[in-house]
Amino acid sequence: MSLPIEDYALISDCFTGALVGRDGSIDWLCLPRYDSQSMFGALLGTEDHGRWLLAPVDAEATSTRSYEGDTMILVTRWTSSEGEVEVIDAMPMGDGRADIVRRVRGIRGTVRMKQEVRIRFGYATAIPWVRKDDSEHPPALIAVAGPDAIVVRGANLKATDHAHAGQFAVEAGKTVDLSLTWYRSHRQPPARLDVGAALERTRTWWTKWAEGCEHEGPYRQEVVRSLLLLRALTHLQTGGIVAAATTSLPENFGGERNWDYRYVWLRDASLTISVLLAHGYDDSVDHWRDWLLRAVAGDPADVQIMYGLSGERDLGEHILTSLPGYQGASPVRIGNDASRQFQADVIGEVMLALDHGRRSGVTETRFSWALQRALMGYLEQHWREPDHGIWEIRGDPQYFTHSQVLVWAAFDCAVRAVEEHGQEGPVARWRKLRDEVRADVEANGYDPERGTYVQSYGSTEVDASLLQLAQVGYCDWDDPRMLGTVRAIEHDLLRDGLLLRYRTEKGVDGLPPGEHPFLACSFWLVEQYARSGRVDDARALMDRLLALANDVGLLSEEYDVSGRSQAGNTPQALTHLTLVRAADAIADVAGSPAA
Repeated sequence: MSLPIEDYALISDCFTGALVGRDGSIDWLCLPRYDSQSMFGALLGTEDHGRWLLAPVDAEATSTRSYEGDTMILVTRWTSSEGEVEVIDAMPMGDGRADIVRRVRGIRGTVRMKQEVRIRFGYATAIPWVRKDDSEHPPALIAVAGPDAIVVRGANLKATDHAHAGQFAVEAGKTVDLSLTWYRSHRQPPARLDVGAALERTRTWWTKWAEGCEHEGPYRQEVVRSLLLLRALTHLQTGGIVAAATTSLPENFGGERNWDYRYVWLRDASLTISVLLAHGYDDSVDHWRDWLLRAVAGDPADVQIMYGLSGERDLGEHILTSLPGYQGASPVRIGNDASRQFQADVIGEVMLALDHGRRSGVTETRFSWALQRALMGYLEQHWREPDHGIWEIRGDPQYFTHSQVLVWAAFDCAVRAVEEHGQEGPVARWRKLRDEVRADVEANGYDPERGTYVQSYGSTEVDASLLQLAQVGYCDWDDPRMLGTVRAIEHDLLRDGLLLRYRTEKGVDGLPPGEHPFLACSFWLVEQYARSGRVDDARALMDRLLALANDVGLLSEEYDVSGRSQAGNTPQALTHLTLVRAADAIADVAGSPAA
């Protein structure tokens, strides 16, 4: 059975990533991209659905682990009755290959290690043909199924029960290097990798990238780790930013809320770009903007809220029967039908990110501004329509207040582009529409009796997404209406000190009720507390949230308070980018008299 979600760490080459368990097993790996079919799928099933185990033979051995400095290289220190070893897990950077390396270094004594490789291509639908290449020493293992092939090198492996296993000993001061390389099956296996050189190159790449981080103030370590994760989730070539590394990790164990997050949401990617810009990574906006131009090219009426890593549009959702689900939680979904939804807020998020870029000095191009004008033209025609909202409800579309406020933000950005940055456009019409949207929100999205903005027009419910109203500039952080909304959110949505997105038992999302607190919402509340003068509350909530991270600083989508475990897909970009925003808010007020 797969481990608790918090027991996994991510290694990445900015093309894909692998989840490495605390027990030394790689239980999730899709090659060559995050959204490729899995070849190790034990995360969503059992060991027979694919894994690569590397651990001491001694069943009583214990481990501690950490990332090596400011990198995505994972270091696990194993202590057994025989001695100590260090396992370095990494996906090498800089050579365009798809490799995983696992270096075992003896620290003390002589430790016997066991290795088991169970290869299951195609979401565990294909057990490959396997042969040994005796021209190498020790013999390499070559596995082929359909379009996929891998070569495993470094230690003798013997076939047993549709797996390949072996043992080897590591003495103090000695090193054993293992590697796995994916390649297209119609080609020859790539040459043996120089593991030492690959690790050094990878170490340098990540360290140099992290050195560009601009952050002064508390929580610097957590900010840098979160930014490294966001970079790991960004495809090195295309610029697409996936929402998470996994699919179908349950938001509510035993429920239906299991979704595929290995795609590029315009909203999450836009928010990520804004965070990267705020920390000195100005080049990130160009890379992502080029991705955006390619992805949404064509008729603006065809714009989607999410795409594949290269801008693929067909993300049709279906249920797999080959994987039983995380600890039996089904269904396992591939694809995401939310890609077909209308979510009115998304264009606002895109415009805000590009506006942030302009204000940071990023040069606008003729094509990028033309794209924004086209998006605004589409929004002019459709902003009055109900939508599925930021939470991608599968019930009837609503007039969500958050969505309408982001429509306001889109028009506000367009007006500012003309008035402050010299772009050309129908600024008078945009200004008029901006005012019309605000009047609509104030008339229909605010409950004067309770003194709060509401989840949707005609509703008395609140929604944690309303915490974004001040973030996007719709109102001041200490505006009485905003403060009233915060009070209502605290009253209705706080559970054990953490925020729900909304009350699912009210039935707005068309799904059975029940989910755990959504971590990004609580980080939004930290930001709101800090910027409205409740600094002590901000720090207290921030410290509690950071304590929920696993041993290497990673957070998933939600947290099961009663079970004391992470829930939902992991590691989650939205959770980590809101962590960074929350830390920035606390840092910004740290030197003020109110702090």
